[in-house]
Amino acid sequence: MKKLILLIVIGFVSSSCLRMDSFLYNPDDSISEYLLDDFKGETEIDLDPSYALPESTQHVFTLTSDVDGDLASIYAVYVGDISSIATDTVILYLHGNAGHLDYYWPRIKLLANVGEKNRFGVLAIDYRGYGLSEGTPSEEALYADSDAALKWLKENGLTDDRLIIYGFSMGTAPATELAANARTMQPSKLMLEAPFASDEVMVQDASGLSLPGSFFTNLEINNAEEIAKVNEPFFWIHGTADSFLSIETHGEVVYKNYNGSYSVAHRVQGGEHRDVPAIMGYKSYSDVVLEFIEYAP
Repeated sequence: MKKLILLIVIGFVSSSCLRMDSFLYNPDDSISEYLLDDFKGETEIDLDPSYALPESTQHVFTLTSDVDGDLASIYAVYVGDISSIATDTVILYLHGNAGHLDYYWPRIKLLANVGEKNRFGVLAIDYRGYGLSEGTPSEEALYADSDAALKWLKENGLTDDRLIIYGFSMGTAPATELAANARTMQPSKLMLEAPFASDEVMVQDASGLSLPGSFFTNLEINNAEEIAKVNEPFFWIHGTADSFLSIETHGEVVYKNYNGSYSVAHRVQGGEHRDVPAIMGYKSYSDVVLEFIEYAP
């Protein structure tokens, strides 16, 4: 029986059904331009017109990301006044494993409406292979692409004390990594929505078999371990009905392993993986985000 199960698993792996690369990275490169408010395809959440932002505050541009000499042009969108980055508080939003900037545009707008319109600057990127960004996704590329965004912010005058990193789903990996092991900048606060504990746990949850993660992947992502290195204030939010990244095996583990100065947890009853802000209510979601950002240790 064990031999039969092993043969089935090997068949799954060889057909990429359970390969971690395809499980973690699901880039959409089908777009030919970024449309933002004019995008008619599927989006993460739906916002009413009251969340609209002035076009003058929407800036789409490219950054250069470097992975050991492998350069790629990646796309970014900044919402706010670029000339005020030297004095503003800025949220770097790192999106999940599917879609592109148009797909996540409503989430970006929601953050840009926290407190009041454009109170905080918001920067988001498309990782390599996502949207119009060049290259192929990889673990190191996630970190390098995200750090390229930090380099741009620093060049425009942002300082560590006004930087907040917000990671969602797959984006919690670069968010946690760059908070635990700072490269260009050290964020003043870390926010994680639906974080995964590690690639090992993702493999176990996906396969339902007691096989080592290395059987499926050579990734070394471990948010549960890296979060223990973070001392900055930490915000965690997770839906209790998340069927993609279980709150019990992923989110709770990450939250428990944080040993820093201050933490706040929001367990959203009935929230699935993608709909936490909607299930919580956009006003309630914005209020808890604002409360955390305004927290002064």
